[in-house]
Amino acid sequence: MDFQSRQPDEIFQNLKEKFKGQGQKKPWFPYLIGLFILLIFLKSSGLSFNPFYTIQPDELGVLLRFGKFVKATKSGLHFKWPFIERAIPVKVEKVFTEEFGFRTQSTGVRTVYSQKSYDDESLMLSGDLNVLDLEWIVQYKFKDPYDVLFNVNDVVKAVRDVSESVMRRIVGDHSFNEVLTTKRIEINNQVQEEMQQILDSYKIGIQVVKVKLQDVNPPDPVKPAFNEVNQAKQERETLKNQAWEVYNQKIPQAKGEALKIIKEAEGYALEKINRAKGDAERFVLLYQEYILAKEVTLKRLYLDNMNDILKAAGAKYIVDPKEKGILPLLKLQHE
Repeated sequence: MDFQSRQPDEIFQNLKEKFKGQGQKKPWFPYLIGLFILLIFLKSSGLSFNPFYTIQPDELGVLLRFGKFVKATKSGLHFKWPFIERAIPVKVEKVFTEEFGFRTQSTGVRTVYSQKSYDDESLMLSGDLNVLDLEWIVQYKFKDPYDVLFNVNDVVKAVRDVSESVMRRIVGDHSFNEVLTTKRIEINNQVQEEMQQILDSYKIGIQVVKVKLQDVNPPDPVKPAFNEVNQAKQERETLKNQAWEVYNQKIPQAKGEALKIIKEAEGYALEKINRAKGDAERFVLLYQEYILAKEVTLKRLYLDNMNDILKAAGAKYIVDPKEKGILPLLKLQHE
């Protein structure tokens, strides 16, 4: 049946059915679901309804607009556009610590450490081909929040990988005893400097505050043998120190006695020489006086010698040679 052969009532009825429902009110439920999904999306993306945000004194804020960096904000209360801007606080004053070869479970009056083995990161080879079980810590801070957020995916993994790599290389340049005793401070400083250079080259925004070797030991299977060797070395050092103590005591004493004998001999020789010179000069002067007055000089020499002899003789008794008895001597009294 064509359009012309159709009756007016039939055509009106068809049009009425075709446009039926167009003037009715549309349902609101789909719009509510869409709004709910939009709110979930905004919440998961970090966008907030609150136009204000607060940055703590030890933090630095990084403001993002649609995920793009806008500026850095200092501590205090700040404004941001809701939904389109997001603020990320970064603790730039906090010192983070990474532990290698051990893990701290809890701190307090008594620190509790994990009993799990971390040989995969603590076992190293020294320069003299000895195996070390090394424990150390790395302390670091965030010096550039932008680099920390945008130039590295995992800050902790980056710090740990760089620290372990540098530590293995530097330990491999030193002997076991150097790492254990004499070169520990030098190794700490060298690892810190090289870590900082590598992190700066990657522009990660990390400042290495401190690197410290905590403990250096041989692996558990060889500890008994290592302790015996150390004990033998300590005994050897003890004997050497005792020998040096005796040496330092006896050698200076012998040198002092030898120097004393030499000085005494030099003094004796000087005394004899001076006395000989004095006697010679005295004899020359006496001879000159003898040439000038022989009789007077002879008498003076005689009297001087007799004076010396009589002084050494002690008590003297002058007796008449003609006396034949001893009775006169009994009347003598000593004063």
